[in-house]
Amino acid sequence: MIALIDYGVGNLFSLKSSLRAVGADVVVTSDPDTIKACDKIILPGVGAFGDAAEKLRVTGLDKVIRDEVKSGKKIFGICLGMQLLFEKSFEYGEHEGLGLLKGSVVPMEGKIPSELKIPHIGWNALITKKEHPIFKYVKNGDHVYFVHSYYAEGCDESLLATAEYGNELTAAVALKNVSGTQFHPEKSGDVGLSILRAFAEWED
Repeated sequence: MIALIDYGVGNLFSLKSSLRAVGADVVVTSDPDTIKACDKIILPGVGAFGDAAEKLRVTGLDKVIRDEVKSGKKIFGICLGMQLLFEKSFEYGEHEGLGLLKGSVVPMEGKIPSELKIPHIGWNALITKKEHPIFKYVKNGDHVYFVHSYYAEGCDESLLATAEYGNELTAAVALKNVSGTQFHPEKSGDVGLSILRAFAEWED
């Protein structure tokens, strides 16, 4: 069973539907005991990093997630959920993340050519950097769907894939039992569904 964490900032319906479409057992929950009873965790998220991090802290879900991941449970962060896996973000100030991966979340402004629009919205090809179970069905050059204005940097240790948007931007990360994508698998057609399927199948 996969715990799809509900903390008020995720596109839960489409994500739950996509997971069920690939045969995954999933429960949408904010209950610590339910999360602990599940085999895996998905942390979704849209919106501002600071608001999301605060919601996790206020509900105590930040500690639950850290403890479960440190115990070896597999986690998959999506979009803002992936960004929250890092140490900190510089989105409208400086905010502490979950610290499960090394790196920081920084603005795209100033890091990409000024003629390119921010947020980055649309389909881009993945440039894969290494192999990992969540990418077992993914090929270099497969296209996925992005919506973001910030990206992770300083994350060479966990870098799984990048995408070209005036610069090579972090598209996916994975290190041991921690993984995540900046793009939205639930909006990325068959490629995205294959990533969700691979996460559901991931054993060791």
